[in-house]
Amino acid sequence: MTGELNNEQIENVLQSQVHGMLSCVDGDKPYIVPLSYAYDGQFIYCQSKEGKKLRILRKNPNICFQVLIMSGMNNWKSVIVYGIFEELTTSNAIEARKLLFDKILTLLTPSMVHQFGHSTGEIITDKNRIKDVMFKINISEKTGRLEK
Repeated sequence: MTGELNNEQIENVLQSQVHGMLSCVDGDKPYIVPLSYAYDGQFIYCQSKEGKKLRILRKNPNICFQVLIMSGMNNWKSVIVYGIFEELTTSNAIEARKLLFDKILTLLTPSMVHQFGHSTGEIITDKNRIKDVMFKINISEKTGRLEK
């Protein structure tokens, strides 16, 4: 059975997950990358280091973001979000980063925390977990599909 997710199911998928795929367009060439995120019921918050993704988003802020829950080839839920990239200022970035870290860090096991620190024996501090830029996705549309 395939079908559409209702609004409550879409919200549940977005609230329950922390990884998605961000798609943007550089001229006529699509670009897609995985991201960790936090969703507060209104916006999707992410962080990034300077690079290709941010260069593209600053030129063309239109995005598509997908969150997928898949437990089998014929058992999945997918939510697609359309929206606009917005880089956050210092005060807004601090609040968004707290929301993101509160969501993600509580899900990490000790071995994952070690990987998150990026090298053996490295203590996780703000210097190695904070990326240069915080941004949010201003959501204009959400859709969802499922197969069961």
